[in-house]
Amino acid sequence: MSDKARKGDWVQIHQIVLPAGQRAPQVPEDTAQVPLEMKVKGILLNQEASLGELVTIRTAVGRVLEGTLVAVNPSYDISYGPPPAELRGVGEELRRILKGVGQDEA
Repeated sequence: MSDKARKGDWVQIHQIVLPAGQRAPQVPEDTAQVPLEMKVKGILLNQEASLGELVTIRTAVGRVLEGTLVAVNPSYDISYGPPPAELRGVGEELRRILKGVGQDEA
């Protein structure tokens, strides 16, 4: 991954939404002691930027946001873990139902 980005590159920014001490009163005490942070991916609008610089991006839904550049060409690495065993056969069962074929006929 590069540490330089040019206008039009896919990038990720970081932003402090609420500093520690300004969180909602109902959050747990240990949570209230840390800032509420946000990371967002989008298209770089600045001409050129390096990691750590303040930049402006346009998100996939068109929002224009400002934050610290933390990644150039970031990947999607979200994982919800392995699928539950109960869901493994759902796709095949649904296709049978939609075709009107019973389980004993498949």
